[in-house]
Amino acid sequence: MAAGPAGELTAERGRLVVAGYHQDGPRQVNMWLWNWRGIDVINAHERDPEIYMAGMREALEAVASGRLDPAPLYTHRFPLDRLAEALDATRDRPDGFLKAVVTMPEGTAP
Repeated sequence: MAAGPAGELTAERGRLVVAGYHQDGPRQVNMWLWNWRGIDVINAHERDPEIYMAGMREALEAVASGRLDPAPLYTHRFPLDRLAEALDATRDRPDGFLKAVVTMPEGTAP
């Protein structure tokens, strides 16, 4: 499976950050182009639980404070009793799907 246009879209001496890669099989990349352009390739997948928990805390604080509004990313909404369907959507990626939000029943949120 090809990796797509990532290398072609990265400028000379640019930085290509690998994030959101779904591990459903190998990819092929144009190493000649990456080398010729002097691209720095950064893996954004953190494996240290303390570091990614800190990142999640920072993201939650940014949303809670209003510095970050994730609402434009939500293409689907599911009530908690349809959680299985929501999880299926993250796997199956129906047309137009980007991100989903699962809502709690009224009166149950902390």
